[in-house]
Amino acid sequence: MSFQLALPEYNDQDFYPDLAGQAQALLSGENDPVANAANLSALLFHALPTINWAGFYFVQEDQLVLGPFQGLPACVRIALGRGVCGTAARSGQTQRVDDVYDFPGHIACDAASRSEIVIPLFRDAKVMGVMDIDSPEPGRFSARDQAGLEVLARLFESSLSSAS
Repeated sequence: MSFQLALPEYNDQDFYPDLAGQAQALLSGENDPVANAANLSALLFHALPTINWAGFYFVQEDQLVLGPFQGLPACVRIALGRGVCGTAARSGQTQRVDDVYDFPGHIACDAASRSEIVIPLFRDAKVMGVMDIDSPEPGRFSARDQAGLEVLARLFESSLSSAS
């Protein structure tokens, strides 16, 4: 399989709808969470400007465990409720943080990261993990990014129950 990343400019209104279309094509017909998280993290890492990490953590018992990602090596285990990822997993709500150093309990896996967005992932109405994206730029993630990335998270969730 060959894959060509073909997206409009990031500031174009079609960027996130087109990115969702590319994600849907990558996830279509596959329901393995590791395979789909690997492909989606690679897509995000290469499509989004000014990010330095994109990946997944999955809930195992009372913690998040590192899944597929793109970027520098990361923290392997994060307690639920700790840091931005653990807070998103515990609360079930997206965390969009303009400056991670202002976030109480922030876990600095990569000291270069300054802003972060973490979107909880659900299966059977329970948090199963999170999709995490970091940037070296403070204030990198907007409400537009959040809406677009939440659509991608829902596509990931739906891929786990639908394989053709």
